[in-house]
Amino acid sequence: MRVLVIGSGAREHALVHALAKSPQVKRLWCAPGNAGIAQEAECVALPADNIRSLLAFAKDNKVDLTMVGPEAPLVDGLVDHFRNEGLRVVGPTKTSARLEGSKSLAKDFMRKYGIPTARYEVIPNLCKGTYQFTHWTGRSVVKADGLAAGKGVKVCQTQVEAKDFLFQIMEKEIFGSAGSTAVIEECLEGEEATIMAFCDGKTLVPMPASQDHKRLLDNDEGPNTGGMGAYAPAPVVSPEMNQQIDELIFKPFMRGIAAEKYDYRGIIYFGLMLTHEGPKVLEFNVRFGDPETQVVLPLLESDLADVLAAVADQRLAETPVRWKKGSTLCVVLASSGYPANYAKGKLIRGLSSALVTGQKVKVYHAGTQATSQGVVTSGGRVLGVTAVAETLEKARKYAYQAVEAIQFDGKIYRKDIGAKALALCRGTR
Repeated sequence: MRVLVIGSGAREHALVHALAKSPQVKRLWCAPGNAGIAQEAECVALPADNIRSLLAFAKDNKVDLTMVGPEAPLVDGLVDHFRNEGLRVVGPTKTSARLEGSKSLAKDFMRKYGIPTARYEVIPNLCKGTYQFTHWTGRSVVKADGLAAGKGVKVCQTQVEAKDFLFQIMEKEIFGSAGSTAVIEECLEGEEATIMAFCDGKTLVPMPASQDHKRLLDNDEGPNTGGMGAYAPAPVVSPEMNQQIDELIFKPFMRGIAAEKYDYRGIIYFGLMLTHEGPKVLEFNVRFGDPETQVVLPLLESDLADVLAAVADQRLAETPVRWKKGSTLCVVLASSGYPANYAKGKLIRGLSSALVTGQKVKVYHAGTQATSQGVVTSGGRVLGVTAVAETLEKARKYAYQAVEAIQFDGKIYRKDIGAKALALCRGTR
């Protein structure tokens, strides 16, 4: 099998790493890739949003299977173009991808098909600051409607704060056209969790639950980011909770995509809040999450190439998907200034030393670039240091040992990834 992965982050490195282990994959490309991916696949200097060039490459190189990592190419219709040319690709069509591309459409979909979620209101425009907060007297969550790389959401404590953020995204356009419409919703209380699933449009197969740490700083403080770390499986998602999620969320979701005639052959990401009333959906993503992928894929026992091919061919019901026992934990190393302005070109030292724990640690590259001096930083999130072990406690220990071995100027990271979960497992929370 000749496989192309599209994207350049740690998520795509995790995908490449898993696919490279498949005996079925005879040739593996990644476009555009990064310095770490280049050690496991052939990198192609094509941006992930250049659909025309990617399509030409796939046709010229007789690619058997394409896996799309980031959301933007999916929302822009890459899958439609590939399938129109008879190419096998994993991902939802442009219409289906609007479940992530438009927060308002996703909320309307949830309401229409009875999927539990927060009460909400769609704001088509701010009318130059005249919007009246008649239904939102306390805490609220304000979201830019379109894609904003995970940063277009803010939990607002007061009406003044909510109105100011609306002004920023709608009038000052800090997220560009993504903020031309906004959604405001109630602020749910509980534990957040993520469940990603393989979906071929007829069958949905969930992956182990994970928990992301979206805030920049320890104790969930600071601005939202694309994710500063994660672990799996998440102990807050008990077997009983899994049953509720299946009945209340997965089954209505599948009924909804069938009723809407969505061609959904890809990954669906359910961002959940586990409230005292039961699980509720915060958001859909139409692809693997980052950094959730870095902790979920290492637990996959089945051949990823087999599973992805089954998704593309709508054979998921007849394809076993098996998972390993154990725990994984990922700590993201970021550049100082992230998620705003940050410096690039900082030499990364200690990558080899980070692997002293042997097979227990894998360093996934995100914002890195190979130069004549060595590997340097080239993004806000630089590396995802992931450890696999029999227990969460051991995985956390191995990951942070590796984190200490890696150095670059301006390195920042959270020191509390998995701490709450570990306390829960010990019964001290």
